[in-house]
Amino acid sequence: MYKKIMFWVLTLALLAGCAAPTTPVPTATANPVIHVKLPMGYIPNVQFAPFYMAVERGYFKDAGIEVEFDYANETDGVALVGANTLQFSLVSGEQVLMARAQGLPVVYVAAWYQKYPVSIISMSDQNIKSPADLRGKKIGLPGLYGANYVGLRALLYAAGLGEKDVTLDSIGYTQVEALATGREQSIVGYAANEPVILRSKGYAVDEVRVADFVQLASNGILTNETTIARNPALVRGFVEAFLHGLQDTIDDPDGAYTISKKYVQNLDQADPLVQKQVLGTSIEQWRAPVLGYSDPAAWDNMQKVLLNMKLYTDPLDLKKAYTNSFLPTK
Repeated sequence: MYKKIMFWVLTLALLAGCAAPTTPVPTATANPVIHVKLPMGYIPNVQFAPFYMAVERGYFKDAGIEVEFDYANETDGVALVGANTLQFSLVSGEQVLMARAQGLPVVYVAAWYQKYPVSIISMSDQNIKSPADLRGKKIGLPGLYGANYVGLRALLYAAGLGEKDVTLDSIGYTQVEALATGREQSIVGYAANEPVILRSKGYAVDEVRVADFVQLASNGILTNETTIARNPALVRGFVEAFLHGLQDTIDDPDGAYTISKKYVQNLDQADPLVQKQVLGTSIEQWRAPVLGYSDPAAWDNMQKVLLNMKLYTDPLDLKKAYTNSFLPTK
């Protein structure tokens, strides 16, 4: 839905017999609130605190936007945005390039994560300290898809390794149990999830973070070329509201945690030390001198990894895949 401006022209009538004209009534303008359904790609979680902050502190409202969070697993946000059925979605960098390789006119307009959030986690006795140490190891991951898989391949690529040098095991989202019970020598997970949970249970684990070895385009805000062309003010308003919530979360994590309780069921019953560590680890990955900025090197690296994986074959014009033009100029 796009912003529509409606004008009501009030016709002025002259009173019969009056010598002077009636004072004109000003034209009235109505700016209806724009409803945005936002696919989140995951269940309600404290890691979405910047969006919750932006709603609760009125930043989206001030931009004339009403946000509906969509946590449905079956929602393919990239496809819906690419078809212009939705205006925005949350997305990881690899999805943007793969979508454009398939002809979808999607554009990444604000970086949320500055560091790719995927890690390889192992028990300390495995002595996996760097990507090179993965050679010959059995690695459990949800499957050969998504950010976990791309992050793993990026680490292997950085070490000059390939899939032939390791044993991959598709285990679904059972990484914590698989590592804790010794079924896997290492697992792939998110830095703010599996390592935090395992350490909270008393396990001594090592973590090899993708972001420590290669810079990749990570999670952020996706829109499409049509929305940018027809309603750039909506894009700018959405980005600025989100970035305001992001800055508030970084500045006030305790306040963000409290606000998140309204959106995340049973968060007030969860272990606050663990959940605040999840948020704190996430904040580490969001920080930047300029929030929302997309680094061209991160996109170039991402394209190299995806081409190496043969997820598409012809290099894309990366300047069409992302933009920094909607970031605040102050």
